[in-house]
Amino acid sequence: MRLLLAFVFISLVVSAAETRPPNVVIILADDLGYADLGCFGNTRIKTPNIDRMVAEGMKLTSFYVSQAVCSASRASLMTGCYANRVGMQGALNHTSKEGIHPDELLMPEMCREAGYATGAFGKWHLGTYPMFNPLQNGFDEFLGIPYSNDNSKYHPSLAKEMPPLPFYDGLKIIETDPDQSQFTRRFTERATSFIERNKSRPFFLYLPHVMPHVPIFASDAFRGKSDAGLYGDVVEELDWSVGKILDAIQRCGLERDTLVIFFSDNGPFLSYGNHAGSAKPLREGKLTTFEGGVRVPFIARWPGRVPAGKVCDEPVMEIDLLPTIAGLAGGKLSERKIDGLDILPLLEGRAGVKSPHEALFFYGGDELQAVRSGEWKLHFPHPYITVDGEPGRDGKPAKFGQMKPKSIMQSGIAGIASRHGYRVENVDLSLFNLKDDPGELHNIAAEHPEIVKRLRALAETTRKELGDALQGTKGAENRPLGMAP
Repeated sequence: MRLLLAFVFISLVVSAAETRPPNVVIILADDLGYADLGCFGNTRIKTPNIDRMVAEGMKLTSFYVSQAVCSASRASLMTGCYANRVGMQGALNHTSKEGIHPDELLMPEMCREAGYATGAFGKWHLGTYPMFNPLQNGFDEFLGIPYSNDNSKYHPSLAKEMPPLPFYDGLKIIETDPDQSQFTRRFTERATSFIERNKSRPFFLYLPHVMPHVPIFASDAFRGKSDAGLYGDVVEELDWSVGKILDAIQRCGLERDTLVIFFSDNGPFLSYGNHAGSAKPLREGKLTTFEGGVRVPFIARWPGRVPAGKVCDEPVMEIDLLPTIAGLAGGKLSERKIDGLDILPLLEGRAGVKSPHEALFFYGGDELQAVRSGEWKLHFPHPYITVDGEPGRDGKPAKFGQMKPKSIMQSGIAGIASRHGYRVENVDLSLFNLKDDPGELHNIAAEHPEIVKRLRALAETTRKELGDALQGTKGAENRPLGMAP
Protein backbone atom coordinates (compact mmCIF):
# COMPACT_ATOMS: atom_id res chain seq x y z
CA MET A 1 0.00 0.00 0.00
CA ARG A 2 2.85 2.37 0.88
CA LEU A 3 4.51 1.63 -2.47
CA LEU A 4 1.25 2.40 -4.25
CA LEU A 5 0.85 5.71 -2.39
CA ALA A 6 4.46 6.64 -3.14
CA PHE A 7 3.93 5.88 -6.83
CA VAL A 8 0.76 8.01 -6.90
CA PHE A 9 2.57 10.89 -5.15
CA ILE A 10 5.50 10.77 -7.59
CA SER A 11 3.10 10.63 -10.55
CA LEU A 12 1.26 13.71 -9.26
CA VAL A 13 4.52 15.62 -8.79
CA VAL A 14 5.72 14.72 -12.30
CA SER A 15 2.33 15.62 -13.77
CA ALA A 16 2.33 18.99 -11.99
CA ALA A 17 5.85 19.74 -13.26
CA GLU A 18 4.87 18.84 -16.81
CA THR A 19 1.76 21.04 -16.74
CA ARG A 20 3.34 24.05 -15.04
CA PRO A 21 3.32 26.92 -17.51
CA PRO A 22 6.78 28.24 -18.32
CA ASN A 23 8.42 31.26 -16.80
CA VAL A 24 8.99 34.06 -19.31
CA VAL A 25 11.92 36.49 -19.21
CA ILE A 26 12.13 39.36 -21.70
CA ILE A 27 15.40 41.30 -21.68
CA LEU A 28 15.13 44.46 -23.77
CA ALA A 29 18.10 46.60 -24.76
CA ASP A 30 17.55 50.26 -25.69
CA ASP A 31 18.91 51.44 -29.08
CA LEU A 32 21.17 48.40 -29.53
CA GLY A 33 22.29 47.98 -33.13
CA TYR A 34 21.72 44.89 -35.28
CA ALA A 35 25.50 44.40 -35.55
CA ASP A 36 26.49 45.08 -31.92
CA LEU A 37 26.68 41.49 -30.67
CA GLY A 38 29.26 38.79 -31.31
CA CYS A 39 26.56 36.38 -32.45
CA PHE A 40 25.45 38.97 -35.04
CA GLY A 41 28.94 39.51 -36.41
CA ASN A 42 30.64 42.02 -34.09
CA THR A 43 34.31 41.21 -33.56
CA ARG A 44 35.24 44.06 -31.18
CA ILE A 45 32.53 43.77 -28.51
CA LYS A 46 32.61 40.57 -26.46
CA THR A 47 29.18 39.15 -25.64
CA PRO A 48 29.80 35.57 -24.47
CA ASN A 49 26.59 35.23 -22.48
CA ILE A 50 24.32 36.43 -25.30
CA ASP A 51 26.33 34.29 -27.70
CA ARG A 52 25.69 31.38 -25.34
CA MET A 53 21.96 32.03 -25.67
CA VAL A 54 22.35 31.59 -29.43
CA ALA A 55 24.38 28.40 -29.03
CA GLU A 56 21.73 27.01 -26.69
CA GLY A 57 18.74 28.52 -28.47
CA MET A 58 17.60 30.28 -31.62
CA LYS A 59 18.66 33.45 -33.43
CA LEU A 60 16.02 35.25 -35.49
CA THR A 61 17.64 37.33 -38.22
CA SER A 62 14.49 39.04 -39.56
CA PHE A 63 12.84 40.13 -36.33
CA TYR A 64 11.21 43.56 -36.36
CA VAL A 65 9.81 46.24 -34.11
CA SER A 66 6.70 48.11 -35.24
CA GLN A 67 8.23 51.57 -34.98
CA ALA A 68 11.86 52.57 -34.55
CA VAL A 69 11.29 54.65 -31.43
CA CYS A 70 10.98 53.86 -27.74
CA SER A 71 7.37 54.35 -26.57
CA ALA A 72 5.77 53.12 -29.78
CA SER A 73 7.94 49.99 -29.79
CA ARG A 74 7.12 49.22 -26.15
CA ALA A 75 3.41 49.75 -26.73
CA SER A 76 3.51 47.11 -29.48
CA LEU A 77 5.40 44.66 -27.28
CA MET A 78 2.97 45.07 -24.39
CA THR A 79 -0.29 45.00 -26.40
CA GLY A 80 0.44 42.74 -29.39
CA CYS A 81 -0.73 45.59 -31.65
CA TYR A 82 0.79 47.94 -34.15
CA ALA A 83 1.55 51.05 -32.13
CA ASN A 84 -0.81 53.11 -34.26
CA ARG A 85 -3.71 50.85 -33.37
CA VAL A 86 -3.32 51.79 -29.69
CA GLY A 87 -2.59 55.45 -30.41
CA MET A 88 1.08 55.43 -29.43
CA GLN A 89 3.56 57.23 -31.67
CA GLY A 90 7.01 58.54 -31.00
CA ALA A 91 8.47 58.80 -27.49
CA LEU A 92 6.82 60.22 -24.38
CA ASN A 93 8.67 62.63 -22.08
CA HIS A 94 8.24 64.48 -18.78
CA THR A 95 5.65 66.84 -20.31
CA SER A 96 3.43 64.05 -21.63
CA LYS A 97 -0.02 63.67 -20.09
CA GLU A 98 -0.68 60.70 -22.36
CA GLY A 99 0.08 57.06 -21.70
CA ILE A 100 -1.09 53.57 -22.56
CA HIS A 101 -4.89 53.40 -22.30
CA PRO A 102 -6.20 51.55 -19.20
CA ASP A 103 -8.56 49.52 -21.40
CA GLU A 104 -5.66 47.89 -23.25
CA LEU A 105 -4.79 44.42 -21.95
CA LEU A 106 -1.03 44.38 -21.44
CA MET A 107 1.24 41.37 -21.35
CA PRO A 108 1.81 41.53 -17.56
CA GLU A 109 -1.93 41.83 -16.95
CA MET A 110 -2.55 38.75 -19.05
CA CYS A 111 0.21 36.86 -17.22
CA ARG A 112 -0.94 37.91 -13.78
CA GLU A 113 -4.50 36.81 -14.55
CA ALA A 114 -3.00 33.42 -15.46
CA GLY A 115 -1.37 33.15 -12.02
CA TYR A 116 2.08 34.59 -12.73
CA ALA A 117 4.22 36.77 -10.52
CA THR A 118 5.20 39.85 -12.55
CA GLY A 119 8.14 42.22 -12.25
CA ALA A 120 9.57 45.07 -14.36
CA PHE A 121 13.00 46.57 -13.74
CA GLY A 122 14.32 49.30 -16.02
CA LYS A 123 12.77 51.88 -18.37
CA TRP A 124 8.97 51.88 -18.65
CA HIS A 125 8.18 54.69 -21.13
CA LEU A 126 4.43 54.12 -21.45
CA GLY A 127 3.32 57.04 -19.31
CA THR A 128 4.55 59.14 -16.41
CA TYR A 129 1.44 59.84 -14.32
CA PRO A 130 0.50 57.41 -11.51
CA MET A 131 -2.34 55.90 -13.56
CA PHE A 132 0.26 54.73 -16.12
CA ASN A 133 2.73 53.31 -13.59
CA PRO A 134 3.65 49.65 -14.15
CA LEU A 135 1.98 48.73 -10.85
CA GLN A 136 -1.30 49.99 -12.29
CA ASN A 137 -0.75 47.94 -15.45
CA GLY A 138 -0.18 44.38 -14.34
CA PHE A 139 3.19 44.38 -12.58
CA ASP A 140 3.62 43.36 -8.95
CA GLU A 141 6.99 45.08 -8.72
CA PHE A 142 8.72 47.93 -10.52
CA LEU A 143 12.13 49.53 -10.13
CA GLY A 144 13.21 52.07 -12.71
CA ILE A 145 12.63 55.27 -14.62
CA PRO A 146 9.47 56.43 -16.43
CA TYR A 147 11.10 57.70 -19.65
CA SER A 148 14.44 57.91 -21.43
CA ASN A 149 17.59 58.75 -19.49
CA ASP A 150 18.46 61.71 -21.74
CA ASN A 151 15.26 63.39 -20.53
CA SER A 152 17.47 64.68 -17.69
CA LYS A 153 20.37 66.96 -16.85
CA TYR A 154 22.43 64.92 -19.33
CA HIS A 155 20.53 65.96 -22.46
CA PRO A 156 23.16 67.33 -24.88
CA SER A 157 21.19 70.40 -25.96
CA LEU A 158 18.10 70.78 -23.76
CA ALA A 159 19.45 70.10 -20.28
CA LYS A 160 18.09 73.38 -18.91
CA GLU A 161 14.53 72.33 -19.78
CA MET A 162 14.78 69.06 -17.91
CA PRO A 163 13.59 68.33 -14.38
CA PRO A 164 15.54 65.87 -12.20
CA LEU A 165 15.18 62.30 -13.49
CA PRO A 166 12.89 60.35 -11.10
CA PHE A 167 13.83 56.84 -9.98
CA TYR A 168 10.89 54.74 -8.80
CA ASP A 169 10.43 51.75 -6.57
CA GLY A 170 6.82 50.87 -7.16
CA LEU A 171 4.71 54.04 -6.99
CA LYS A 172 7.28 55.94 -4.91
CA ILE A 173 10.15 58.11 -6.13
CA ILE A 174 13.12 56.96 -4.06
CA GLU A 175 15.83 59.05 -5.78
CA THR A 176 16.23 61.82 -8.31
CA ASP A 177 19.08 61.99 -10.82
CA PRO A 178 20.46 58.60 -9.75
CA ASP A 179 23.95 57.44 -10.72
CA GLN A 180 23.32 56.13 -14.23
CA SER A 181 26.50 54.06 -14.21
CA GLN A 182 24.73 51.81 -11.69
CA PHE A 183 21.54 51.26 -13.70
CA THR A 184 22.52 47.95 -15.31
CA ARG A 185 23.81 46.51 -12.03
CA ARG A 186 20.81 47.65 -9.95
CA PHE A 187 18.21 46.35 -12.39
CA THR A 188 20.05 43.04 -12.71
CA GLU A 189 20.29 42.54 -8.96
CA ARG A 190 16.59 43.24 -8.50
CA ALA A 191 15.75 40.90 -11.38
CA THR A 192 17.80 38.00 -9.98
CA SER A 193 16.20 38.57 -6.58
CA PHE A 194 12.78 38.42 -8.25
CA ILE A 195 13.66 35.07 -9.85
CA GLU A 196 14.83 33.60 -6.56
CA ARG A 197 11.80 34.88 -4.64
CA ASN A 198 9.36 33.45 -7.20
CA LYS A 199 11.06 30.20 -8.18
CA SER A 200 8.18 28.09 -6.85
CA ARG A 201 5.56 29.69 -9.13
CA PRO A 202 5.42 30.84 -12.73
CA PHE A 203 6.81 34.33 -13.26
CA PHE A 204 6.98 36.97 -15.98
CA LEU A 205 10.15 39.05 -15.73
CA TYR A 206 10.52 42.13 -17.90
CA LEU A 207 14.02 43.67 -17.86
CA PRO A 208 13.98 46.75 -20.14
CA HIS A 209 17.51 48.06 -19.69
CA VAL A 210 18.23 51.78 -19.99
CA MET A 211 21.49 51.17 -21.86
CA PRO A 212 22.86 51.71 -24.46
CA HIS A 213 20.55 54.73 -25.00
CA VAL A 214 22.54 57.97 -24.81
CA PRO A 215 23.84 59.20 -22.44
CA ILE A 216 25.76 55.97 -21.94
CA PHE A 217 27.41 54.91 -18.69
CA ALA A 218 29.33 51.84 -17.57
CA SER A 219 30.16 50.91 -13.99
CA ASP A 220 33.73 50.89 -12.71
CA ALA A 221 33.91 47.13 -13.25
CA PHE A 222 33.43 47.58 -17.02
CA ARG A 223 34.59 51.10 -17.86
CA GLY A 224 37.65 51.01 -20.11
CA LYS A 225 37.64 47.22 -20.37
CA SER A 226 36.34 46.60 -23.91
CA ASP A 227 38.09 47.02 -27.26
CA ALA A 228 35.33 49.31 -28.53
CA GLY A 229 35.42 52.36 -26.26
CA LEU A 230 32.69 53.34 -23.79
CA TYR A 231 29.94 51.99 -26.05
CA GLY A 232 31.61 48.59 -26.03
CA ASP A 233 31.97 48.77 -22.24
CA VAL A 234 28.24 49.42 -21.91
CA VAL A 235 27.24 46.52 -24.18
CA GLU A 236 29.63 44.15 -22.42
CA GLU A 237 28.01 45.11 -19.10
CA LEU A 238 24.62 44.29 -20.60
CA ASP A 239 26.05 40.93 -21.59
CA TRP A 240 27.18 40.45 -17.97
CA SER A 241 23.58 41.14 -16.93
CA VAL A 242 22.30 38.43 -19.28
CA GLY A 243 24.79 36.03 -17.75
CA LYS A 244 23.55 36.83 -14.25
CA ILE A 245 19.95 36.18 -15.30
CA LEU A 246 20.89 32.84 -16.87
CA ASP A 247 22.90 31.93 -13.76
CA ALA A 248 19.94 32.70 -11.47
CA ILE A 249 17.64 30.56 -13.60
CA GLN A 250 20.13 27.67 -13.48
CA ARG A 251 20.74 28.09 -9.75
CA CYS A 252 16.99 27.80 -9.12
CA GLY A 253 16.73 24.68 -11.29
CA LEU A 254 14.45 26.43 -13.79
CA GLU A 255 16.32 26.18 -17.10
CA ARG A 256 13.87 23.79 -18.74
CA ASP A 257 10.95 25.78 -17.34
CA THR A 258 12.00 29.20 -18.61
CA LEU A 259 11.79 30.93 -21.97
CA VAL A 260 14.37 33.74 -22.13
CA ILE A 261 14.08 36.34 -24.91
CA PHE A 262 16.58 39.07 -25.74
CA PHE A 263 16.11 41.85 -28.30
CA SER A 264 16.35 45.63 -28.79
CA ASP A 265 13.54 48.19 -28.88
CA ASN A 266 14.86 49.67 -32.15
CA GLY A 267 18.07 50.30 -34.05
CA PRO A 268 21.07 52.51 -33.16
CA PHE A 269 20.98 56.29 -32.62
CA LEU A 270 23.51 56.88 -35.40
CA SER A 271 23.94 60.63 -34.97
CA TYR A 272 25.78 59.99 -31.70
CA GLY A 273 28.70 58.32 -33.46
CA ASN A 274 31.06 56.55 -31.06
CA HIS A 275 28.32 56.53 -28.38
CA ALA A 276 25.97 54.64 -30.70
CA GLY A 277 25.95 51.18 -32.21
CA SER A 278 25.93 49.83 -35.73
CA ALA A 279 23.27 48.24 -37.92
CA LYS A 280 25.61 47.30 -40.79
CA PRO A 281 25.01 46.04 -43.39
CA LEU A 282 21.50 47.42 -42.88
CA ARG A 283 20.55 50.95 -43.93
CA GLU A 284 20.10 53.86 -41.49
CA GLY A 285 19.05 53.39 -37.86
CA LYS A 286 16.67 54.55 -35.14
CA LEU A 287 13.74 56.78 -36.15
CA THR A 288 13.62 55.40 -39.69
CA THR A 289 11.69 52.56 -41.32
CA PHE A 290 14.77 51.36 -43.17
CA GLU A 291 16.06 48.00 -41.99
CA GLY A 292 18.62 49.53 -39.62
CA GLY A 293 15.82 51.19 -37.70
CA VAL A 294 13.27 48.40 -37.43
CA ARG A 295 15.20 45.12 -37.78
CA VAL A 296 16.81 44.18 -34.46
CA PRO A 297 18.84 41.28 -33.01
CA PHE A 298 16.60 38.66 -31.39
CA ILE A 299 17.49 35.50 -29.45
CA ALA A 300 15.24 32.97 -27.72
CA ARG A 301 16.48 30.26 -25.32
CA TRP A 302 14.41 27.49 -23.77
CA PRO A 303 16.26 24.17 -23.36
CA GLY A 304 14.10 21.26 -24.46
CA ARG A 305 11.68 23.41 -26.48
CA VAL A 306 13.71 25.86 -28.58
CA PRO A 307 16.32 23.91 -30.59
CA ALA A 308 19.94 24.74 -29.87
CA GLY A 309 22.03 26.58 -32.47
CA LYS A 310 19.10 27.21 -34.80
CA VAL A 311 18.87 30.26 -37.09
CA CYS A 312 15.51 31.44 -38.45
CA ASP A 313 15.17 34.13 -41.11
CA GLU A 314 11.37 34.25 -41.31
CA PRO A 315 10.04 37.83 -40.88
CA VAL A 316 8.16 38.26 -37.61
CA MET A 317 7.58 41.16 -35.23
CA GLU A 318 7.41 42.05 -31.54
CA ILE A 319 3.60 42.11 -31.83
CA ASP A 320 3.80 38.30 -32.06
CA LEU A 321 5.24 37.84 -28.58
CA LEU A 322 2.02 38.53 -26.65
CA PRO A 323 -0.13 35.90 -28.40
CA THR A 324 2.77 33.43 -28.29
CA ILE A 325 3.24 33.93 -24.55
CA ALA A 326 -0.52 33.83 -23.99
CA GLY A 327 -0.59 30.37 -25.55
CA LEU A 328 2.24 29.17 -23.32
CA ALA A 329 0.87 30.74 -20.14
CA GLY A 330 -2.73 29.72 -20.67
CA GLY A 331 -3.64 33.40 -20.68
CA LYS A 332 -6.65 35.01 -22.25
CA LEU A 333 -6.16 37.49 -25.06
CA SER A 334 -7.91 40.84 -25.16
CA GLU A 335 -11.38 41.02 -26.65
CA ARG A 336 -10.02 44.01 -28.56
CA LYS A 337 -8.36 43.34 -31.90
CA ILE A 338 -4.64 42.61 -31.87
CA ASP A 339 -2.25 42.27 -34.79
CA GLY A 340 0.23 39.69 -33.50
CA LEU A 341 0.17 35.97 -34.28
CA ASP A 342 1.51 32.93 -32.44
CA ILE A 343 5.08 32.16 -33.55
CA LEU A 344 5.74 29.20 -31.23
CA PRO A 345 5.99 26.80 -34.21
CA LEU A 346 8.87 28.93 -35.53
CA LEU A 347 10.57 29.11 -32.13
CA GLU A 348 10.31 25.35 -31.78
CA GLY A 349 12.01 24.93 -35.15
CA ARG A 350 9.26 22.84 -36.69
CA ALA A 351 10.05 21.72 -40.22
CA GLY A 352 8.64 23.79 -43.05
CA VAL A 353 7.04 26.43 -40.84
CA LYS A 354 6.89 29.91 -42.34
CA SER A 355 6.03 33.31 -40.93
CA PRO A 356 2.30 33.50 -40.12
CA HIS A 357 2.18 37.00 -41.65
CA GLU A 358 1.49 37.68 -45.29
CA ALA A 359 2.99 41.11 -44.69
CA LEU A 360 4.43 43.35 -41.98
CA PHE A 361 3.82 47.10 -41.95
CA PHE A 362 6.10 49.90 -40.80
CA TYR A 363 4.98 53.31 -39.60
CA GLY A 364 7.01 56.41 -38.94
CA GLY A 365 4.75 58.39 -36.63
CA ASP A 366 1.35 58.39 -38.36
CA GLU A 367 2.83 57.70 -41.82
CA LEU A 368 2.63 54.24 -43.36
CA GLN A 369 6.09 54.24 -44.89
CA ALA A 370 6.90 50.63 -45.79
CA VAL A 371 5.60 47.07 -46.10
CA ARG A 372 7.48 43.76 -46.15
CA SER A 373 6.11 40.53 -47.64
CA GLY A 374 8.47 37.57 -47.85
CA GLU A 375 11.79 38.78 -49.20
CA TRP A 376 10.28 41.94 -50.69
CA LYS A 377 10.07 45.37 -49.06
CA LEU A 378 8.33 48.37 -50.58
CA HIS A 379 8.90 51.92 -49.37
CA PHE A 380 6.28 54.51 -50.20
CA PRO A 381 7.58 58.03 -50.90
CA HIS A 382 8.32 59.62 -47.54
CA PRO A 383 10.76 61.90 -45.71
CA TYR A 384 13.36 60.38 -43.41
CA ILE A 385 16.26 61.54 -41.29
CA THR A 386 19.90 60.76 -41.91
CA VAL A 387 23.06 61.86 -40.10
CA ASP A 388 24.03 65.40 -41.10
CA GLY A 389 27.72 65.16 -42.00
CA GLU A 390 30.08 63.32 -39.68
CA PRO A 391 28.50 61.54 -36.69
CA GLY A 392 28.95 63.12 -33.27
CA ARG A 393 31.38 62.05 -30.58
CA ASP A 394 31.45 61.48 -26.84
CA GLY A 395 27.77 62.04 -26.16
CA LYS A 396 27.16 64.90 -28.57
CA PRO A 397 25.19 64.41 -31.81
CA ALA A 398 26.35 65.34 -35.30
CA LYS A 399 26.91 69.06 -35.94
CA PHE A 400 26.32 69.74 -32.24
CA GLY A 401 27.89 73.19 -32.23
CA GLN A 402 25.88 74.24 -35.31
CA MET A 403 22.51 72.93 -34.16
CA LYS A 404 19.55 75.14 -33.34
CA PRO A 405 17.79 73.03 -30.74
CA LYS A 406 14.05 73.35 -30.36
CA SER A 407 11.97 72.59 -27.32
CA ILE A 408 11.66 68.97 -26.23
CA MET A 409 7.93 69.41 -26.95
CA GLN A 410 8.63 70.20 -30.61
CA SER A 411 7.34 67.16 -32.47
CA GLY A 412 7.62 65.92 -36.02
CA ILE A 413 10.54 65.00 -38.19
CA ALA A 414 11.91 68.57 -38.37
CA GLY A 415 11.98 68.85 -34.59
CA ILE A 416 13.74 65.51 -34.24
CA ALA A 417 16.30 66.48 -36.85
CA SER A 418 17.04 69.83 -35.20
CA ARG A 419 17.56 68.29 -31.76
CA HIS A 420 19.76 65.37 -32.74
CA GLY A 421 22.02 66.43 -35.61
CA TYR A 422 20.09 64.93 -38.52
CA ARG A 423 18.97 66.33 -41.84
CA VAL A 424 15.78 65.43 -43.67
CA GLU A 425 15.86 63.61 -47.01
CA ASN A 426 13.23 61.86 -49.12
CA VAL A 427 12.92 58.39 -50.57
CA ASP A 428 10.91 57.70 -53.73
CA LEU A 429 8.69 54.68 -54.28
CA SER A 430 11.31 51.93 -53.85
CA LEU A 431 11.24 48.15 -53.97
CA PHE A 432 14.06 46.11 -52.46
CA ASN A 433 14.77 42.38 -52.40
CA LEU A 434 16.05 41.95 -48.85
CA LYS A 435 17.49 38.52 -49.54
CA ASP A 436 19.86 39.95 -52.14
CA ASP A 437 20.02 43.53 -50.89
CA PRO A 438 19.60 43.81 -47.10
CA GLY A 439 21.12 47.29 -47.24
CA GLU A 440 18.20 48.59 -49.36
CA LEU A 441 20.58 50.10 -51.90
CA HIS A 442 19.10 49.02 -55.25
CA ASN A 443 15.59 50.14 -56.13
CA ILE A 444 14.11 47.54 -58.49
CA ALA A 445 10.52 48.78 -58.53
CA ALA A 446 10.60 49.36 -62.30
CA GLU A 447 11.64 45.74 -62.94
CA HIS A 448 8.86 44.22 -60.79
CA PRO A 449 5.62 46.17 -61.28
CA GLU A 450 3.51 43.14 -60.32
CA ILE A 451 5.19 42.91 -56.89
CA VAL A 452 4.78 46.65 -56.36
CA LYS A 453 1.09 46.28 -57.17
CA ARG A 454 0.66 43.39 -54.73
CA LEU A 455 2.40 45.17 -51.88
CA ARG A 456 0.43 48.34 -52.55
CA ALA A 457 -2.78 46.35 -52.23
CA LEU A 458 -1.64 44.76 -48.96
CA ALA A 459 -0.80 48.19 -47.56
CA GLU A 460 -4.17 49.61 -48.53
CA THR A 461 -6.00 47.37 -46.05
CA THR A 462 -3.77 48.51 -43.19
CA ARG A 463 -4.01 52.11 -44.36
CA LYS A 464 -7.79 51.97 -44.04
CA GLU A 465 -7.58 50.40 -40.59
CA LEU A 466 -4.81 52.49 -39.03
CA GLY A 467 -4.59 55.60 -41.22
CA ASP A 468 -1.78 57.18 -43.15
CA ALA A 469 -0.82 60.85 -42.99
CA LEU A 470 1.09 60.47 -46.26
CA GLN A 471 -2.22 59.83 -48.01
CA GLY A 472 -4.37 62.00 -45.77
CA THR A 473 -6.20 58.86 -44.66
CA LYS A 474 -7.82 58.55 -41.24
CA GLY A 475 -7.88 55.07 -39.77
CA ALA A 476 -11.16 53.38 -38.98
CA GLU A 477 -9.74 51.26 -36.15
CA ASN A 478 -7.36 53.53 -34.23
CA ARG A 479 -7.87 53.44 -30.48
CA PRO A 480 -7.06 56.36 -28.17
CA LEU A 481 -4.22 56.77 -25.72
CA GLY A 482 -5.00 57.17 -22.08
CA MET A 483 -5.03 60.75 -20.78
CA ALA A 484 -4.16 61.89 -17.26
CA PRO A 485 -6.63 64.30 -15.66
